[in-house]
Amino acid sequence: MRALMHNEFGDPAEVLSVQNIPVPDPGAGEVRVRTVLSPIHNHDLWTIRGSYGFKPEFPARSGSEAVGVIDALGEGVSGLEIGQRVVTGGTFGVWAEFFIAKAAALIPVADVIPDEVAAQLVSMPFSAISLVDSLNLKAGEWLVQNAANGAVGRLVAQLAKARGINVIGLVRRSAGIEELAAQGIGNIVATDTEGWIDRVQDISAGAPLIAGVDSVGGSASGEVISLLAENGTLVVFGAMQSPVMEIGSGAVIFKQVTIRGFWGSKVSASMPAEKRRALMGELFKHITDGVLTLPVEAIYSFEEAGVAAQANFAPGRVGKIMLRP
Repeated sequence: MRALMHNEFGDPAEVLSVQNIPVPDPGAGEVRVRTVLSPIHNHDLWTIRGSYGFKPEFPARSGSEAVGVIDALGEGVSGLEIGQRVVTGGTFGVWAEFFIAKAAALIPVADVIPDEVAAQLVSMPFSAISLVDSLNLKAGEWLVQNAANGAVGRLVAQLAKARGINVIGLVRRSAGIEELAAQGIGNIVATDTEGWIDRVQDISAGAPLIAGVDSVGGSASGEVISLLAENGTLVVFGAMQSPVMEIGSGAVIFKQVTIRGFWGSKVSASMPAEKRRALMGELFKHITDGVLTLPVEAIYSFEEAGVAAQANFAPGRVGKIMLRP
C-alpha cells in the first residue's frame, strides 16, 4: 500500500514521501481501516518536525485522524462490521491507504454526515469542547482567546456560544474580523489596530474576563493575561508564534492569575467514559443542528503532501486542509 513516510525530522514539505509498504494485519482487539479522507493538523506537522510531545521511531508513519471504511476485523472485535464507516482521532499513522486502529478508538458515523465533516470530527472538535468544558464557565460569563481565526478558535467560539458563554476573539489581522463574521462568529478584535484593548472592554461592557486561552505564545500570551480579571485563569493550548511565553510577573502576582496547560491527548486519556460520551453527544447534536461548522479549504493527494503542508499555514485559511489517498 501507499503511505506517507519520513526517515528524519524536518520540514514536512521536504522529508515526507510516498512509499510502498506492506498492508498491515489487525491483531486482537484491532481493526484495519481503508482511509477515505484525513485532515492535516498542526500537531501532525510538528510531529514530523520533531517538535511535538510525541516522537515516533524511523521510518515513521504520519497523520492522526481520518474517516474510513472498516476492511478487516481482528480477533475478539465486536460491535463493528466490515464495510462500516468510522472515524478516529489520535490513531497514529493514518496517512496511508490502510491503517490499524484499536477497536475502542473507532466511532461509527451516520451516512448523513459528509466525509469532509466526519474526517475532522474527533481531534479538534473534541479538544475544543473538552477545553470549553474544563474552564467551568457559567452561561453569561466571559472568556477571551487569541488565534480566534484558527481551527480551534472557531470551534471554541461556536461551542461556548451554544452554552451561553460570551467569547471575545483576538486576531492579528484586521481581515480576520470579516472572515469570522462570514462564519457567524462575532466579538472579534484585531490586535494590529490602535485602541484594540479599549475595543475589548467595550464589547464586554466592563464584565470580568474570567478565563483566557492562549494558542500563540510570545508576546501574545502577555496580551491575554493583561485582559484577565483578578483570579482569572490562562489556559495554554498552543504556541503557533513562539514556544516561549512573554508574561510580566506583575500581572500574575497582583491579579493572582492561574496559568495551566491543556493537551488534548492527556485530557482525553484520563477522561471518564461517561463524560466522553456526553461531550461527543453534544458535538453530534451541534453538527446536526448546524451550530458547529467544519469547513474544508482544499483536498490534496498524498503525492501533493508537501504543498498541502505549506497550505496549512497560509494566512486567511478558513477551513481544514485534507489529504486523500
